[in-house]
Amino acid sequence: MAVWIQAQQLQGDALHQMQSLYGQHFPIEVRHYLSQWIESQLWDAIDLENPQEEFKAKRLLDSLIQELQNKAEHQVGEDGFLLKIKLGHYASQLKSTYDRCPLELVRCIKHILYTEQRLVREATNSSSPVGGMMDSMSQKYQQINQAFEELRLLTQDTENDLRKLQHNQEYFIIQYQESLRIQAQLTSLATLPPADRQLREPALLSKRATVEAWLTREANTLQKYRLDLAEKHQKTLQLLRKQQTIILDDELIQWKRRQQLAGNGGPPEGGLDILQSWCEKLAETIWQNRQQIRRAEHLRQQLPIPGPIEELLNELNSTITDIISALVTSTFIIEKQPPQVLKTQTKFAATVRLLVGGKLNVHMNPPQVKATIVSEQQAKALLKNENTRNDSSGEILNNNCVMEYHQTTGTLSAHFRNMSLKRIKRSDRRGAESVTEEKFTILFESQFSVGGNELVFQVKTLSLPVVVIVHGSQDNNATATVLWDNAFAEPGRVPFLVPDKVLWPQLCDAINMKYKAEVQSNRGLSEENLVFLAQKAFSSSSSSPDDYRNMTMTWSQFNRESLPGRNFTFWQWFDGVMELTKKHLKPHWNDGAILGFVNKQQAQDMLMSKPNGTFLLRFSDSEIGGITIAWVAENPNKAGERMVWNLMPYTTKDFSIRSLADRISDLNHLLFLYPDRPKDEVFSKYYTPPLSKAVDGYVKPQIKQVVPEFTTTNPDPASGNPTYMDHGASPAPVNHPHTYGIYPPMSESMLDADGDFDLDDTMDVARHVEELLRRPVESQWGGQQS
Repeated sequence: MAVWIQAQQLQGDALHQMQSLYGQHFPIEVRHYLSQWIESQLWDAIDLENPQEEFKAKRLLDSLIQELQNKAEHQVGEDGFLLKIKLGHYASQLKSTYDRCPLELVRCIKHILYTEQRLVREATNSSSPVGGMMDSMSQKYQQINQAFEELRLLTQDTENDLRKLQHNQEYFIIQYQESLRIQAQLTSLATLPPADRQLREPALLSKRATVEAWLTREANTLQKYRLDLAEKHQKTLQLLRKQQTIILDDELIQWKRRQQLAGNGGPPEGGLDILQSWCEKLAETIWQNRQQIRRAEHLRQQLPIPGPIEELLNELNSTITDIISALVTSTFIIEKQPPQVLKTQTKFAATVRLLVGGKLNVHMNPPQVKATIVSEQQAKALLKNENTRNDSSGEILNNNCVMEYHQTTGTLSAHFRNMSLKRIKRSDRRGAESVTEEKFTILFESQFSVGGNELVFQVKTLSLPVVVIVHGSQDNNATATVLWDNAFAEPGRVPFLVPDKVLWPQLCDAINMKYKAEVQSNRGLSEENLVFLAQKAFSSSSSSPDDYRNMTMTWSQFNRESLPGRNFTFWQWFDGVMELTKKHLKPHWNDGAILGFVNKQQAQDMLMSKPNGTFLLRFSDSEIGGITIAWVAENPNKAGERMVWNLMPYTTKDFSIRSLADRISDLNHLLFLYPDRPKDEVFSKYYTPPLSKAVDGYVKPQIKQVVPEFTTTNPDPASGNPTYMDHGASPAPVNHPHTYGIYPPMSESMLDADGDFDLDDTMDVARHVEELLRRPVESQWGGQQS
């Protein structure tokens, strides 16, 4: 429903407030007859503080006038004639009022619309369809914008009062000078003869009495004006504090929290443009009020009048200085965080930004920013304002950068592009803490002045915690520390405290977020996957998700203590799965071809009810970053009995030789992907195309995978299903497939009683052929090719 239709239904005080919005500056008739057009325009798209937006405002003004003129032209009849004249008059009036300042028209209409919406919302029950339809985010933004409009009006009001005070004070001083002149004349009468003195003295005394009475009365009036102005400034500063708290302690802190979660793979934190526009409006309003308070203080000094105003002005000045200091120091932020796992001797980057830099003209004397790495203890001391000057925990190269102002975007920022951590100084570790659990932070600090050196600010900000490593092998455990910190840190904490234990569902959210980001997939961890992980984490056999909802997991369980019967932690196993999937299995995970989080017993139970040749893919329980194929087939040692076989797990090293899809294609005994999908239907699009025929007399070898127990010999190369090696056509035929020495004699099964391969007895043909291909050609092929 249109706002104007609802606004016309307001009653009582709300109706009076709505009517007071209109006058000669914007007639209510214009709002009424052009309501649909007015509400359809993008008034909020125009930045009132940007002079370059004036042409957009001018276009809207011209369109408004044209709409009015069109409306006037279509009026007929006696009543229409009067309305036609009135609308034409309004068109001319608006053009003359706003033609030179079209942005003021936009400001006026935005204020009207915001106020109408507020009045309608307050009058409408929040449970009504209108209240329920309002989006919470846009409602919050609207409240912020309405508060800015209220601050603008208050600031304009105090500016008018200040001018009035100044005018009255100037007139008072003139009258005071007049009283001094009269007093001087009275004094000079002493030199005159008595007759002349008696003749002139009464008039001067009467005049002096009149002036002094006026001065006394006017002094009281001036004092009242000063007190009223101070009270209005107090009200403005209260609203400023409230608005600044919403923006800095709510919106900016939420942005920082989103930035932290983005480090775990959460959605991007979003741009800073809206936040910067709010902070700049705060800065402008604060500065205007500060200047007004300083002018009021100057007027007081110019004409001291006994009373409480001096104390009030001192208090206002102190308050406004605190407000602007909080704004400046809080808006010095890290736009792009340095990497949270930081390797020494490796280049890294970061960007810091001052959200109010452009508005306060800080760029006129560009400040320099310095980056230093500090320990957790040093970070705690910094936040307590303890003296830590020149304290650092390492040496960063290229750690100084000048802030640059970008005219097109209006941003003031420093881009550190080539920093490198040359060395790190570690502190004494506590208990079982490892080096990959020690947290550092990058401290960015700068100093600059505003208002012609009126105020000097020393600003500093700390990066998200970083873990310093010296070797890639430490990356896994360092990532665990960062993941836990990013996920469970609370705003306003003492650096860098995090809970030692968290609820299992909280951890599930964190690792699911990380998994989706690392694998770059919309397919996250299902409830069944999370139950599997809970069983692994807590050594439990329960398959009910409810059994784990109130369970807690400690940091030690996560990445300090090894899983029962293993030599790796829960996180190390999970991270291995992520790395393997990210590097080699991403398309298959996205296709749903990998069940993954299934243990051996579950796989057996699932497969035994399916036809022979049905298989599934699950992550290895016993090896970090391994995936195995489990399939159902006949037991060769017992006729009529079926069993589930498990292939020795594949790792990244295996898939760097031959892909999963090709390996599945090689194994002819694998027919259906669980539950019943033909394997070629699922994997054929990922098969490597057949090799081209021989060129210049050379044969291209092709690596194939075999499972000896399930090999189907096929000596015919033309069939396209060679068992060991696919030989292309060659001018010099090779018909000695059994003399190559590729495979050792196999006198016993390579599968154990549980259907698992034994690593010592199993021959990975791909690796063996790779080794074979490294040997001199003559020794392999007996010199048959040249």
